[in-house]
Amino acid sequence: MPVWALYLLVVAIWGSSWYGIEQQLGVVAPQVSLAYRFLLSAAILIAFCILTRRSLRFPARAYGIMAVQGFCLFCANYILFYFAGMHLVSGLLAVCFSTMSVMNIINLALFFRQRIDRRALLAAMIGLVGLCLVFYPELRQSGLGTDPAWGLGLSLLATYLASLGNMVSVRLKALSIPVVESNTIGMSFGALFCIAFALLAGASFTYDPRTAYTVSLIGLALFATVIGFGCYLTLVQRIGAARAAYSSVVFPVVALSLSTLLEGYAWSPLAGLGFALVLSGNLLVLMRPRDAAPAGLSSTQPRPS
Repeated sequence: MPVWALYLLVVAIWGSSWYGIEQQLGVVAPQVSLAYRFLLSAAILIAFCILTRRSLRFPARAYGIMAVQGFCLFCANYILFYFAGMHLVSGLLAVCFSTMSVMNIINLALFFRQRIDRRALLAAMIGLVGLCLVFYPELRQSGLGTDPAWGLGLSLLATYLASLGNMVSVRLKALSIPVVESNTIGMSFGALFCIAFALLAGASFTYDPRTAYTVSLIGLALFATVIGFGCYLTLVQRIGAARAAYSSVVFPVVALSLSTLLEGYAWSPLAGLGFALVLSGNLLVLMRPRDAAPAGLSSTQPRPS
C-alpha cells in the first residue's frame, strides 16, 4: 500500500476514534474496557497470523522488546487517555496527542542520537504556546487542579508513552520483526498488562450493555487498533517516526469537528488561535529543507550508546 494511502487511513481512523473512546467511559473501568479491546484485537491478529501462516517465534530478546511496546503503546498510554477522557472532550484529547510529532523528534535525539535543529526547538515552543491557549478558557473558568488541568496532564503523559512506543517500533525494525507479528505479540502483552492493572486496582470485570459501548468496542478493536496501528507502524518503519507523526497533526481537525457536532464543544477565539499554533508548530517541525536527506528509516537506526 502506498504511503499516501496509509496516511489517509490513519487520519480517518484515528481522527474519529477519539469519539469512540468517549463512548467507552462511564460504566466499565477504563482498564477493563482496554483489556476487552486489546484481547479482541490480539485474537483477530492471532487468527490472521494462523490463516496466513505467519510465525510468531522470535528470539527471547525480541519478546522482551515487544513487551515494552505492549506496555507503552497498548496499555499504559491508553489507560491514561481513558482517564483523561473523563475530564476532556475527545477533540481536546486529539489536540494533546498531536504533540507527539515533537516528542518523537526529541526521543529520536535521546535514544538514537539524531540531532535536534533550531526548527524543532522553535516548533516545540509554538506548539506549547498553542496548547496553553487551547486550554486557557477552560482552565480560567475552573482553575488549576480541576478537570481540564488533570485531563491535560494525563493526555500529555499518555502521548509521551505513545512516543516511547514509536521508538520501540523503530528498534523492532532494526531487528527485522515485521509489523503484523510485532503488533500481535505487543497487543497480547498489552491486554495482559491491562488485566493486571485492573486486578491491582480492584476493578470489576463488568460489561456495559449499551449498544454504543459494544459498537465502539468492536470499532476500536478492529479499526483503531488492528488496522490503525498496522498502518501507522508501517509508516514508522517505512519513513521514520518523525515523519510518520505528521498524521497526528491532522487528527485534531477531524476530532474537534466531531466534538463540535456531537459533544457540543464551544470554540473561543483563544482556543481557535491556540489550535492554529499547535498545527503550525507541528507542521514546522516536520517540514524538511529541500536539501535535507529523506527522513527514511535509515536515519532512525539505533546506534551504539
